[in-house]
Amino acid sequence: MDTDPRALMLGLGWFPQTVGGLDRYYRALFEQLPGARGVVIGPAEDAPAAIEAVAGHTAPLARRMWAFWRAARRAAEQTDVVDAHFALYAAGPLLLGALRGRPTVFHFQGPWAQENVTARDGSRWRFAVRKALERRVLKAADAHLVLSGAFRRVLVEQYGIAPWGVHVWAPGVALDVFTPGDRSAARTRLGIEQDGFVAVCVRRLVPRMGIDGLLDAWAEIERDLPPGSVLLVVGDGPLAGELGERAALPPLQHSVRMLGRVSDEELIEVYRAADVAVVPTLAVEGFGLVVLEAAACGTPSVVTDVDGLRDAAAPLDPSLIVPPADAAALGVRLRSAARGALPPRAATREFAARYGWPQLAARHLELYRRLAAGERDRRLRVVYVDHVARLSGGEIAILRLLPHLEGVNAHVILGEEGLLAERLQQAGVSVEVLALNASTRDLRRDAVRLAGSAPAATLQTLAYSARLARRLRALRPDLVHTNSLKSGIYGGIAARAAGVPLVWHLRDRIAEDYLPRAGVRLMRAAIAGLADGVIANSDSTLQTLPARARERGLVIPDSVEVPPRRERAGPATVTFGMLGRIAPWKGQDLFLRAFAAAFPAGPERAVLVGEPMFGEHDYERGLHALVAQLGLEGRVEFRGFREDVWSELASLDVLVHASVIPEPFGQVVIEGMAAGLAVLAPDEGGPADLIVDGRTGRLFRSRDAGSLTAAMTALRSDPAERSRLGEAARGAAAGYHPRVLGARLERAYEDVLARR
Repeated sequence: MDTDPRALMLGLGWFPQTVGGLDRYYRALFEQLPGARGVVIGPAEDAPAAIEAVAGHTAPLARRMWAFWRAARRAAEQTDVVDAHFALYAAGPLLLGALRGRPTVFHFQGPWAQENVTARDGSRWRFAVRKALERRVLKAADAHLVLSGAFRRVLVEQYGIAPWGVHVWAPGVALDVFTPGDRSAARTRLGIEQDGFVAVCVRRLVPRMGIDGLLDAWAEIERDLPPGSVLLVVGDGPLAGELGERAALPPLQHSVRMLGRVSDEELIEVYRAADVAVVPTLAVEGFGLVVLEAAACGTPSVVTDVDGLRDAAAPLDPSLIVPPADAAALGVRLRSAARGALPPRAATREFAARYGWPQLAARHLELYRRLAAGERDRRLRVVYVDHVARLSGGEIAILRLLPHLEGVNAHVILGEEGLLAERLQQAGVSVEVLALNASTRDLRRDAVRLAGSAPAATLQTLAYSARLARRLRALRPDLVHTNSLKSGIYGGIAARAAGVPLVWHLRDRIAEDYLPRAGVRLMRAAIAGLADGVIANSDSTLQTLPARARERGLVIPDSVEVPPRRERAGPATVTFGMLGRIAPWKGQDLFLRAFAAAFPAGPERAVLVGEPMFGEHDYERGLHALVAQLGLEGRVEFRGFREDVWSELASLDVLVHASVIPEPFGQVVIEGMAAGLAVLAPDEGGPADLIVDGRTGRLFRSRDAGSLTAAMTALRSDPAERSRLGEAARGAAAGYHPRVLGARLERAYEDVLARR
């Protein structure tokens, strides 16, 4: 299409006659699209001629919907693409009118039905009707735009929308309108003392916005604040009277001002005067446009961890995020903000500058063009399946890799909630949770049998496979990629039932030193019968499969990005450490015995980072007892689970990997190499593939405490050798970048589909 497609924007109201983030967003986008036309519910006093305002918000619902439908029908002949923003009014034009079947974008800025519930509408039948209408309208759209990964997940999980056409685009901010200014002058104009701590909350005064909790927090801390400190509450709504009455009573009457609705000019003055903005939402927040508007004026926002607010605040400073409905935590963060613990105003403005409207409008136009031309996203649609959402080896590997797959439109289905879901969402990867029964999800691999040992788990697995198969039929992916042994079983059954090719990512050795004999037979049969392709994390892993399965296999190791060099923190003594899950086969006890033999006394320290995952707490308690038995109290530190692996590695001088069963890959080994550490690892399994002995690390005889003791002793006395090995390891790790390995994985997908 040589010219821009003609877009018809179906809105709710016209800002500022109608107040709300949706209406502000609609107007700002419309003004960036000179060729667009729009329909809204009136009034719209300063709207351009291209906006048709119909009926009025106080008119009966039937009249509003009829008028809206007629206006949309009149505009249909001059419309190439429909851009809808509110399900209720868009329903008639999209489902019944002349716009039915026209290429459509839907801006999903929140679950309308759920928002009415949080606004204290407890009617179940009204909720059901609204939800059904909303779902019908959403399914009529060809593409969906959301402001955050949290709302993409709402669309996928709660409304059944396929993730392939859901785009996460943060809102824009009018950087030429919301600008920094003289804080002192703004405070003078508002009658605020210069040395006070000033917080501002700009919200519609409805229950879900959490203003009550903010007043609770302010009441707790106001006595600790400098004289003249004040909380400014800007906005109107059903709770205005109730909140105003509370603000007029002790202890808030002298430090809280209810400003009501203000103009943009006045709002900018308020932001300039404030030290911090507060967004205390309890539920349903698409992104939080007010966070960007405040930031454009140089004012950072403390926000609750609700939906898109994390996406809005975390890139500036994660410490700005507090739990929702927790007045105590909010008070603590505001008290620290009053003491200066906030991002600088210049850095805050620089952060906001990433969100200009012109760039966002250009992305909209490009999407309109693709839809009008009938173009399809040519990337492969791949569903990734994993049974857990904990940050363990395979889960960290997939988290690192997916954002770098340029030719893949990825969607992840997890069997539980957890950190992996959060981190994938933050990385821009689509994710949903299809809950798997905990007893099946956490079944230990030594309990895997062909039959008889866990009949309940078998039945639950088959039932879950049927649920997953139904989901795959709805999603219609090009490929399913399972990321663990358990997900390989149920994901393989589901993929076969749905008629979708399967790639089984093999991260475990299928051998009797790793699985029971019956489990080995089961897994080999499942892989041979279900997998169209196998990705193994090491040659050692691949070789545990029978020849027929190996023919469909390819070795692609896990990836790592070499981090910036970090200065080692802590004491000058030499520190040896292990990172990873606390489990008998990981060999933490072997490490402690070797450390005690190498350094029975002295300043050397040992560190264990990790936690048990599948009922291995007895082993962890045994390690603590072993420390006492070996006389190592005070020299061994148990740090538990730590998400920031790079900070932990930076505190070590030597990384030890001591698995007593051959490790399939050894992700922590490649992480230690990337961190520039001297690494000690067993001479079998995946680590032996990663390390060139004597050049990029040292290998010791597996399961041999004496061999490990000798290697530790040698490195303790030779800092130059530790440095040489670390530098060489860091250089070798550069070849494991996720872009490099991601390209290999995409070629493997193409080969599988070609064979299929």
